[in-house]
Amino acid sequence: MLYWNIFFLFTRVALFSWGGGPASLALMQREATSALWIPPHGTGQVPWVTPDEFADAVAIGNALPGPIAPQVSAYVGYKLAGISGAIAAAVGTVLPTTVLMLLMVAWFFGIKEHPTIHAMLKVVRPVVVGLLIWTAYDMAYSVFGVGKQGWERAATAGWDKLLIVLVTFTLLTFTKINPVFIIIAAAMLGAGVYR
Repeated sequence: MLYWNIFFLFTRVALFSWGGGPASLALMQREATSALWIPPHGTGQVPWVTPDEFADAVAIGNALPGPIAPQVSAYVGYKLAGISGAIAAAVGTVLPTTVLMLLMVAWFFGIKEHPTIHAMLKVVRPVVVGLLIWTAYDMAYSVFGVGKQGWERAATAGWDKLLIVLVTFTLLTFTKINPVFIIIAAAMLGAGVYR
């Protein structure tokens, strides 16, 4: 039953997300952190993943090549049910939307110039930006420890993390450096300085 629950949760996330993998992370985080289960040796219900675990999944997914949504879903699925759970989560993320995309592509190319389609996309695109901003904002809570100390103290105590955020943003905005190299450099910095 757990495998079906994993599959259907990630299918729901995939089918109700707009804007691709990164945009789906907001809904994925909300769903995965609010879904409850009873671990094999647990005494009560706990979330599938905590916000900190979800942030770890996003960090690992960004460090790997390929689309992030199946990687993050596989992380959550693996935590719940090992390899089979990871497969159920990744298939739930990819299969339904791939089938839907194949059906929609044929239909969309017949109507893509219609004014109603243009109007719909004009409004959906900013919503995707809002979802991405919310995901970054929500992840900042766990990265900076905001929940324990508030934004002002978190920014002061986590000045080094804030500096890393600003350097990353600056490099991605003003250079053509591949994000993979930034992630590798950050991992090496973590291994050398934050151990």
